[in-house]
Amino acid sequence: MTSCRFPPEVQEWINIVEQEKFRCCEEQKLLIEYVRHCFETEAIHIDEEQLAKYMHLADTYLPFKLFPWQKFVIALHDCTYWDDTGQPRWPDLFCMLGRGAGKDGTIAAESFLLTSPYNGIREYDVDICANNEEQAVRPVQDLTGFFEAPSVIKKIKKFYHWTKEKITCIKTRSVIKGRTNSPKGKDGLRSGIVIFNEIHQYPNYDNINVFTTGLGKKKHPRRSYYTTNGDVREGPLDDILADGEDILRTGADDNGLLPFICKLDDKAEVDDETNWSKANPSLPYLPDLLLEIRKEYREWKKNPDRLPAFMSKRMNLPESAKESAVADWESIAATNQEIPNLRGWSCTVGIDYSKTTDWAAVNFHFKHGDQRYDINKAWICRDSADIPRLKCPWREWLKTDALEYVDDVEIHPSIIANYIQEVGKKYSIQMVCIDSYRYSLLSDALAKVGISKERGNLMLVKQTDIIKVVPVIDHCFLHRYFHWGNNPVLRWATNNTKTIRYGRDAGADKGSFVYAKIEAKSRKTDPFMALVASMCAEGEIKERPKLTKVNVIAF
Repeated sequence: MTSCRFPPEVQEWINIVEQEKFRCCEEQKLLIEYVRHCFETEAIHIDEEQLAKYMHLADTYLPFKLFPWQKFVIALHDCTYWDDTGQPRWPDLFCMLGRGAGKDGTIAAESFLLTSPYNGIREYDVDICANNEEQAVRPVQDLTGFFEAPSVIKKIKKFYHWTKEKITCIKTRSVIKGRTNSPKGKDGLRSGIVIFNEIHQYPNYDNINVFTTGLGKKKHPRRSYYTTNGDVREGPLDDILADGEDILRTGADDNGLLPFICKLDDKAEVDDETNWSKANPSLPYLPDLLLEIRKEYREWKKNPDRLPAFMSKRMNLPESAKESAVADWESIAATNQEIPNLRGWSCTVGIDYSKTTDWAAVNFHFKHGDQRYDINKAWICRDSADIPRLKCPWREWLKTDALEYVDDVEIHPSIIANYIQEVGKKYSIQMVCIDSYRYSLLSDALAKVGISKERGNLMLVKQTDIIKVVPVIDHCFLHRYFHWGNNPVLRWATNNTKTIRYGRDAGADKGSFVYAKIEAKSRKTDPFMALVASMCAEGEIKERPKLTKVNVIAF
């Protein structure tokens, strides 16, 4: 058990947050409470001698002074240990910072310190992983640039040598190297620390898994994740963000993760520039960057489409991929509400697919008062030409009931029809809805299970039907009426969809909207469009009696 006396490198940032020397977000305030609690209740300590040596190295060889937040995370991530085992207390660091905060500089500094003799571990390799070569090698180039400054080059050459590709500490034989996103050939790595740069671009865990499974061959294995926010949803960034929020807000087991999250607390705060430091804790020390962000802010206010990354990259609060997106991500994420036992309920069913050789989806839609409940299922075809372009962890989604892999040349229409027939046995299907352009391919399969226009239980959806349901869907997102359960596929598809004016060129009503894909190949919309189709016949649903504790099972 240790007292709450911190070295200056930690106390400085604590004072900034607690004394509000400049504005910091709620996550930073929670982080300080959390760190204090850990030091008060756990047998941990900061190796102050090691930290002092690290700070001396930084002051001597780096051409910039470390910001208070940088010293804080270095102290906790790289110099804090358990008393009994000597293992790092927080071997994993997650830093989400607004663009311009100095992520690459921090990566360069951390790499330099951990490869130095002051780390005390030989061959403590630093592997910097990124989606492209520029991001991977930039911190290496930054560090070599620092070393080649006339004031330090002669002295530093006694301890390090370098090429364009890597930097090596002569005494420890530790190597700093940037590595790109192909996971092939990485199994032989013996990393001391793996640093992931801009994980908001990672659609899945392929690269992360390959790099991190090589950890443990060296003493004190660590991971660092540095990123801004981004537009790729339902991937590693969302997962680690959720973990960080759980640690700070619910007291969840941190499993060695230190979540350093910087963002606006609310979108409305963007109009007061004194709030911008909430997303970028370096901003109070960078007057030139402040001028640039002011300029971008003015341009963004005039025309948000010109700077769609302003909120997601500068303020770490993504609005969505475009201003015309179906809903903001917060509203989409709020659909993760449990679904009650709906057996025997009246419902409609929507079907959507682009090609049977690509994706297909079915949505069972239920309504009770204002609340909407949706059971959504999607299929992906083995021969889909767009699989290499997908920016989502679809292989992991196959482990859920929300997505199924069809190991065939197409998603045969009978798969969809038989699924509706089988699942429909639990419910009272009032109407099945499908886009009129897609009906012909599925008509025979649907007829075999008793669904057809002649029977009066099949609706062919037109754009004019969707126009009527768009305001209803907007209303449901606004008031959090959607209950989708934990369906990452449906949330991802919704985030891939935008609203566009209907018949704009033909002079149609300017208040009429329909849906379209944000990007044609890598961002599928079929699951959401199946939901849209099902809502076009919402009036056919027969309302259930008031929910009681007896018939609500899943809550």
